[in-house]
Amino acid sequence: MSSAGSQALTVTVQDRIARITLTRPELRNAFNDEVIQQLKAAFESVGARDDVRAVVLAAVGPAFCAGADLNWMRRMADYTREENVVDAGHLAEMLRVIYACPKPTVARVQGDAVAGGMGLVACCDMAVSVDTAGYCLSEVKLGLIPATIGPYVARAMGARAAHRYFLTAERFSAAEAHRIGFVHEVVPVEQLDAKVDELVKALASAGPVAVRACKQLVQDVAEQEIDAVLIHRTVQGIADIRASTEGKEGVQSFLQKRKPNWLG
Repeated sequence: MSSAGSQALTVTVQDRIARITLTRPELRNAFNDEVIQQLKAAFESVGARDDVRAVVLAAVGPAFCAGADLNWMRRMADYTREENVVDAGHLAEMLRVIYACPKPTVARVQGDAVAGGMGLVACCDMAVSVDTAGYCLSEVKLGLIPATIGPYVARAMGARAAHRYFLTAERFSAAEAHRIGFVHEVVPVEQLDAKVDELVKALASAGPVAVRACKQLVQDVAEQEIDAVLIHRTVQGIADIRASTEGKEGVQSFLQKRKPNWLG
């Protein structure tokens, strides 16, 4: 499927991979309230499709995403506090939908990611960046804070790096983004698609129920106290997946030295 040309993004599904692509290069793929709703709807749609095994978030043009659209920012400047709460709530919900998408997600970062653009990258499960991309959490330069994206970006780069880059608004390189763990791979532009394809191929070859459960597992256990409640949850989780149809098929196919049925 594909979206209408008037929209700010396109959605395609081919070979079990959904690709959501931001298509406003003239505006550096900055988002506004309309783009936020389109992104939210796109991730909800592909996340619910049985024929989708992984989702790639991409963009066209020199920038991946420059954060908030200037015209949108001009409108926000006149908002009351109550209007700002509603507006920020829409952005926060879009970020939550991307982060909680039941399908594994890969950010294909072909250019700069600034402010809210870093939030989009952080909400994806993994990220591949071109070596020329720059990153910046620029909010404090405007007297603002990266509040709605903060939980996702801080998880992606770690608290120590967040203390620096949230507070200084420094621009940093793809190499630095990789060093602090914000992106998983940094490659020359001619290798970008091959590396993304390598990841989605791995995702598509794994058990889809297991992949979904693993994604939820990471979100449930990361940085949580390892107490009796958490241990009990993990025991229940492995028991559930072992007893599931897919879990039984995966183990049996391994023991019988054959392909599992989800590979066809």
